[in-house]
Amino acid sequence: MKYFVKILVVTISLFVSTIVSAEQKIVVLDLKYVLNNSKAGKGAQEFLKKSFNNNAKKFSDIEKSLKDEEKDLISKKTVLSKEDYIKKSKELREKVMKYQKDRRASLDKIAKQRSDSKANLLEALNPIIDEYIKANQISLVLDKKEMLGGLNEFDITKTIIEKLNKKLPALNLK
Repeated sequence: MKYFVKILVVTISLFVSTIVSAEQKIVVLDLKYVLNNSKAGKGAQEFLKKSFNNNAKKFSDIEKSLKDEEKDLISKKTVLSKEDYIKKSKELREKVMKYQKDRRASLDKIAKQRSDSKANLLEALNPIIDEYIKANQISLVLDKKEMLGGLNEFDITKTIIEKLNKKLPALNLK
């Protein structure tokens, strides 16, 4: 039993001395803020928002036109022959299907551009973070959303944004 107690005391003292001597530098990075507020991130957001709004206006106009065409067809139902009504109804249905397909394709394109721009930003950001970690001997970088609290002096978000703005001032979205 004495032997066990001695080993336990020696082991605990080794752990304590190792923990005390090993200084760990932990910093915080708000990744969402970096992606949204860097020059390239803001530019991408503006481009995607403008593209979305233009498409929304275009599709809103088309939708209004289709509704007007439907009302017109319904009002002429009694005047048209059954064959003409069926033919025009089928044409209108095809236009609606094309409209839905085009709208879906447009939204998919914007979603793909958004994910591509985020991937490009992250691809440019990773080497910057790695370089900063090595230069400042940092042990761990935490995302701010995963942290409950801490001092602002450990927040490297603004420094990383400055470095990212120098390296990648804009994304090429088209």
